[in-house]
Amino acid sequence: MLGILIFAAACASVPAPTEQVAVSSAAVARAASAGGGEAAPAEMQTARDKLDRAKLAMAAEDFDVARRLAQQAQVDAQLAEAKARTGKARNASQEVSTDAKVLREELDRKAQSPTDKE
Repeated sequence: MLGILIFAAACASVPAPTEQVAVSSAAVARAASAGGGEAAPAEMQTARDKLDRAKLAMAAEDFDVARRLAQQAQVDAQLAEAKARTGKARNASQEVSTDAKVLREELDRKAQSPTDKE
């Protein structure tokens, strides 16, 4: 009986991870707005699922599970956001490279064409 009381007291002393759930929700929203749904759909879905499960665990007052799931959701969302931003940076880099190539070709073409001096 004493063991059950100690266990119950320990469980009751675990604070609700409301801040972590809020941070995780913001991370999921940020990843979605960065294009994570398109660039990393699996990671986004995993983040959303874990966040939903964290909210359910909060409602059930299973705060340890809620905290763990919220932290995992945050990491998954950050990964999705990083993949989205990396993809955008890669695309921008390719555009700059293409533009630079076109400019080089134009300069080479102008350098090779005869100049009219009349």
